Formats: sequence, structure tokens, C-alpha cells
Amino acid sequence: MKRPLGYDAYMEIMGIKIPTIITENSGIRCEGCREEIAGTPFRVSVLDIIATEVAPSFEQASPINPGPFQFCKKSECPALWMSRNSWYTCQQSEVREIMRPVPLQLPGGTNGLGLCDGLHQSAHEFIPA
Repeated sequence: MKRPLGYDAYMEIMGIKIPTIITENSGIRCEGCREEIAGTPFRVSVLDIIATEVAPSFEQASPINPGPFQFCKKSECPALWMSRNSWYTCQQSEVREIMRPVPLQLPGGTNGLGLCDGLHQSAHEFIPA
């Protein structure tokens, strides 16, 4: 018996064969290149090292959504995502599943945000992503 288009398998309930979509298009897009991700995405979450003592105020918006942010297998996609958000990256670290936000004082008196994996003992070396 030929399967209808779009159906991957048949499911059987009480002896009745039901054509069912077992796999579906999830539409997950890479945060870097914006292409659809095939397979399991690489996920990055941005988390502080220490939790705050008090609950955050609802009056202030969080400076960053903690994620998880999802990426395809291309190694340049996390850097594209960081540069799109005007964030900096630490040269002493690598892109890992958990990145730590570091508030930065940039030239001209503006504030910025750097991301680091927090696994090094030396001082941060932030560069534009």
C-alpha cells in the first residue's frame, strides 16, 4: 500500500491502520544564520554565576533573555548572534552550553555586555564578536 505524501508511518489502534505523521517540521531556526536546523541544535544559555538575593523587579526588563539560544552545526553562528546584539566575547573562553554575562564599561561611557564561559583564571579579554 502506498503511503500518502507527508506521512512517515502508520499507527495501528485496535487493528485499524491510521496514517500518522511521526516526524514533523519543528521550524527551529539558528540564531546565527537564521536557517532551519536539521537534527539536534547546539544550545547556549546565558546564566549568572550567582543567583540574586531578591527576586527581580517587574519594573525593569531583563538585559538579556537567558535562552536557551539554538544554533546549527556551523561554528561561526554563535559569533554572528553575539555581533547582531552588539555583545562582546572573551578571547580566553570558548562558546559552551552555559555562558556568563559580564557587564562592561565601554569607551564613551556606554554600557555593554560580554559573554564568557567563566572557565579561566586570568583576566577577561573582551573583543567585539
